[in-house]
Amino acid sequence: MPNVVRATRKFKGATQYVQAETSYRLLPFRFHVVTPDREVIVSEAGDFVLVPRGTVRRLVTRELDRQRDSELYADLLANFILCDSADLPLLDVLATRYRTKKSFLDAFTALHIFVVTLRCEHTCHYCQVSRVTADKDAFNMSREHLDKGIALMMQSPNPHVTMEFQGGEALLAFETIVYGVEKATAQAQLHDKQITFVICTNLAVLTAEMLVYCQEHNILLSTSLDGPESLHNANRHRPQRNSYQLTVEGIANARAALGHDRVSALMTTSTLSLEHPIEIVDEYIRQGFNSIFLRPISPYGFALRSDKKNKYDTDRFLDFYKTALARILDYNFQGNFFREDYATIILRKILTPFPVGYVDLQSPAGLLNSVVVFNYDGNIYASDEARMLAEMKNYEFLLGHLDTHSYQQIFYGKKAAQISEVWANESLAGCSECAFQSYCGADPVLHYATQGDMYGYRPTSVFCQKNMEIIRYLFELMDADPHITRIFRSWVADFN
Repeated sequence: MPNVVRATRKFKGATQYVQAETSYRLLPFRFHVVTPDREVIVSEAGDFVLVPRGTVRRLVTRELDRQRDSELYADLLANFILCDSADLPLLDVLATRYRTKKSFLDAFTALHIFVVTLRCEHTCHYCQVSRVTADKDAFNMSREHLDKGIALMMQSPNPHVTMEFQGGEALLAFETIVYGVEKATAQAQLHDKQITFVICTNLAVLTAEMLVYCQEHNILLSTSLDGPESLHNANRHRPQRNSYQLTVEGIANARAALGHDRVSALMTTSTLSLEHPIEIVDEYIRQGFNSIFLRPISPYGFALRSDKKNKYDTDRFLDFYKTALARILDYNFQGNFFREDYATIILRKILTPFPVGYVDLQSPAGLLNSVVVFNYDGNIYASDEARMLAEMKNYEFLLGHLDTHSYQQIFYGKKAAQISEVWANESLAGCSECAFQSYCGADPVLHYATQGDMYGYRPTSVFCQKNMEIIRYLFELMDADPHITRIFRSWVADFN
């Protein structure tokens, strides 16, 4: 009877894993197939090399030759994929680059959001904060809670803090904003902090007097513009059907009073928006903006009440995104400057050694580390999305209350500890081995809202699906055309 070699699940002997002496050593890296013919190799700190398919196999089987593959070898060495010295001097450099990428953690929380009212005179069908009608005074933040929120903000170790006023429509509580600005300004001087003020507003109730105050106190305005008039008015309802008119007039008036770059705008992609990527980009160009942030609808608040208007597959958004991005690139090819902000945030992580301030693409996540929210009722949440979730009567990310909890209890308490277990993608299954890990983030709130679990499950994660494809597509574009790479670098150079 012939000898039969039986399969075994046991590990092979150590001799099976001994490798021949080679001229190089591998540093930590991950890889991903970008196109059928190309793959990208990414170092632990995010440095990358785009290479022919199969290069990773040659690399790990030690088939690369320093002389024969001199250019490739030099690229891999320069980007911290391999090291050719026994004492590994590149590890110190790699550690410094990694530390720089994570330097957003150094000063802790910068953005402090104050929801001064839940009232709003718009009835946007995708509203993520479940606004109430404008005559319900019970939904305003009290000055007592405002004082306590400012006191907590001043305890942040960050010397540069941002105080952002949100609603509802924040300008319906303008007297509260004035009180908050003056109180925070005085406190910032006592605590030796620099403070930036931002008001998020639809601009519909903006007055000349408000603009004078904003100019005197160097306040930034952030508004919403969903696209051309018909689309904007369809998305952002107002009884007089004049939301678009008031928005563009408000933008013009605010620019005249504050300066062109002191007014920014965001759009939200509804189901109707998916049909008009070119028109949306062209509207932002027509209104004199130098960028647009193409963002999908968020699964919170009133946005969940109309599947027809607000629910769509991530693949549809990605098609919309790529069409809009192609229009933006075409405009740049013509010699004009105009960027897409989400791509620019990712590209800053790809093309530079520096961190980003965008909380959704941070790891550890921006919850608490970068942002905290003081709600109109005194409740404190880990992020704006956490506050939106609470408006749906889900308080999973409630950190405490301004009346009863100290800074220590809020930022270092049990809930913060629970969130911290899932906020670093380096330790999440499906993320830990992903080539795009250093360019992405962790979003416990979104995963809880969509999957019922802070940890999340990557194979069905809309966050993962969207980010992986956008990052892969950016690599594909850069690999295909050096002109696009130059355009992308110009976006990053202009971005802060």
